[in-house]
Formats: sequence, structure tokens, C-alpha cells
Amino acid sequence: MSLVVAKFGGTSVADYVAMGRCADIVLANSATRLVVVSASSGVTNLLVELAQPGVTELQRLAVLKKIAAIQYAIVDRLPRSDDVAATIDTLLTRVDVLSQQLLQQTDKALIDELLSLGERCSSVLFAAVLREKGAIARAFDVRQVLRTDSNFGKAEPQIAEIRHLTQAQLQPLLKQQLLVTQGFIGADAQGQTTTLGRGGSDYSAALLAEALDADAVEIWTDVAGIYTTDPRLAPNAKPIPEISFNEAAEMATFGAKVLHPATILPAVRQQIQVFVGSSKEPEKGGTWIRHQVENPPVYRAVALRRDQTLLNLHSLQMLHAQGFLAETFATLARHKISVDLITTSEVNVSLTLDKTGSESSGQGLLTEALLQELSQHCRVRVEDKLALIAIIGNRIASTPGICQQVFGVLAPHNVRLICQGASPHNLCVLVHEAEAAAVVAALHRALFECSSEAA
Repeated sequence: MSLVVAKFGGTSVADYVAMGRCADIVLANSATRLVVVSASSGVTNLLVELAQPGVTELQRLAVLKKIAAIQYAIVDRLPRSDDVAATIDTLLTRVDVLSQQLLQQTDKALIDELLSLGERCSSVLFAAVLREKGAIARAFDVRQVLRTDSNFGKAEPQIAEIRHLTQAQLQPLLKQQLLVTQGFIGADAQGQTTTLGRGGSDYSAALLAEALDADAVEIWTDVAGIYTTDPRLAPNAKPIPEISFNEAAEMATFGAKVLHPATILPAVRQQIQVFVGSSKEPEKGGTWIRHQVENPPVYRAVALRRDQTLLNLHSLQMLHAQGFLAETFATLARHKISVDLITTSEVNVSLTLDKTGSESSGQGLLTEALLQELSQHCRVRVEDKLALIAIIGNRIASTPGICQQVFGVLAPHNVRLICQGASPHNLCVLVHEAEAAAVVAALHRALFECSSEAA
């Protein structure tokens, strides 16, 4: 039996009308048997507010009222909604209880359970909308099958256990009915609720598709696929009908907002094709991400990732010596710092660190303890307010003339770092954030609007 897993983001399930559109998309494809939903738009942010330290009782009650209003606005549109309303009442009562407990103590496990309740509400409501349209559908608690470790806030999925549990408990149910489950959340071995981090709903859908040996994952969002760059920066950006896993992974890694970077990993492992489309305008089609595509172009897209930090390390110990890089990376690993790009000279190393998606802000990634440890064997300089621009494509490292074309566009701008050659799929530059939008627009104009190599 052909099997499709469809995932709908927060704006796609924002209200009753939006859920109705998504239900039509699901019912139009008989292969769609499992639906993964995010919390309705705005709900997760409100739940995060409740988890913040220093929230007053008045603020807490005001936020609870806003969350309830979003859920009941959908319930009120449903006929025969008594059972649904009772379930939503129970879930909202749990929000109330957990938020009260968090006033007394900050506990990561409590926060994860609190944040899970947005998805749990939307899955109940979306299943009801499907039933209203004649489908046999019910909500399924993903915590029964999506096993993770106990790293609350950014839990790591346990792939083998997920596959075993999914095939034993979830797969048999799909033959008789549509199941609506939650993205973003899971449970550890003790049954405690965990979350995969913001944006984890896409990842959840791909993990479940992998465990089910699905044919495709559909990611329905508010844009009609993946574009050659952000249309807000380049009005002539074009949708990409088809893209390879390698290209999509590069785009996701370097800032394309349509996909969560981790989404692509389970799909690559199982060679499951991924579709990205707009739930508001499904007739416009979207982008298929496949293991291989025919005639991939040299230039596929320009991606932008803001809020980057450049860490410069200088030491004469590097000169004709061994071990400096090993010691530096060991230090960064001990402090759980993930290095992005790296360039070196005889006595200098420059590293880029990505703060987007980090719980830390400003220079919070670079703690005083880390900087002191690095300072013991090198001179450290930190630069922020930078942006990383990546030219994504194919055969970039082996195609003559690319540097001339790109650097000609970059000539008026101050480039802090260039990284090219390690991957055939990207050429990256670091610029000041204030110049980023102009650089992206200029590169897109030169590579896509004026080039015969455009996709």
C-alpha cells in the first residue's frame, strides 16, 4: 500500500477555515494515511511565555485566556463537538496546572510537557475536522512511538526504538483509519514528555515516514515550495520544481526557512521523497526533493543566515607545529559548541558559529569559561552582527569561472570570510549583517536573472 505522511505547520492549522483547507488536501490523496500537525499559529509562543521566569499571576491568566480563545474558536465551528470540547477542556486544564507549577519552580521536564499541549490540542481538533468531512479519523498520541532521550528541550530521537514501536503500534491502525498525530514532541524511556526543539514538527514527520517506510513526506506550509532565494529580498525569485537531497540539505543548513535542517536526514537515509507546498494555494504545486534529479544546474539558490558570530584565534604555536587545531576543537566540544565554517592561515584560525536556533542570544554561545579556556593557548577576538550567504548548486568546486563571477558581484562589499572547495554544493561568504540583503539581491540578479545557468 502506498503511504504518504502529510505535515501541516502552525499557519496551516491556525483556525477552522485553515484546517478545512488542509483536510481537503489530505482527503484528495488516498495514500495520505498519517497527518502530523503543529500547534495552531501563535499557541507555542504563548506557551513559551507561560514558561518564562518572572511571569505574574495576572500575566499567566491573560495568556491562558488567549490560548483558550484560539482552541474554542475552532471547537465552536464543529457540529457535535461535545466530546471534542471535553478533551480540549482537559488539555487546557493541564496547561493551567503546569503553568501554576512553573510559577514555583523552573523544571525542564515540566516545560516540555507544557509546550507539548499546543500540538496535542491541534491534533484533536484536526481529527474532528476530518471526521466532519466524512473521514474515519482520530488523534494518535505520538509519545507512544516517538522515543527520545531525556535531553528536555532538544531531545535526541532513538531511531531503532521509533521504528520498532511505530511498526508495532501505529502501522496496523493506518489500514482502517486516518491518524492525526503531533509533531515536535516525543517521550523518553520513563514516559516523560520531551520536545525536539523549535521547528521539530518537520523532523517528526520525516522520522515517522522513515519508520513506516513511507513513499513520501509532504510538508505543507504557507509558501508554494522552495525558491531560488527569499522573494522578500529578490522579487524575481523563482520556485524550484525539483531539487536533490544534497541541494535541499545545503539550503536548509544555510538558512532556507521552508525546511527544518534535520528534516532531510531521515528522508536521505531511506530515500523518501519530500514535497513542500502551500496549504493556502495547493493548486500552485510546490517543490519535490528527491535523491537524484536530472541535469542539476551549477547555480540552484542563494541562502541567507543572519545572526552569525566570527571567532578569530591567533597563536604563534601554530607555526610549523602540530596539535593546535585538535586542542581548539576539543575545547569547543567540551563546551558543546558546534563549528560551522573554518578558514586557517599559518598562525590564525577563523570559525563561524551559528546563533540562530540557539537558546543563547548575543554572545551567549561564547561563555566566559569558554573564552578563558581558549585564551590560555591563543589570542581570541569575537565579531558579531554578521550574516552568512551561501550560493547553493552543483559542481561549484570544479566549474571554472565561478569565483570570477561571484567576486565581481561582491567587489563593493566588505567580505569577512570566504569558504569554498570543501563541498561541491556551496560557496559561502560572511558579510556584515547590514549589507546582507543587498548582497543577496545582487548575487541573485547576477546568477539567476542574467545567467544562462539559472535553474
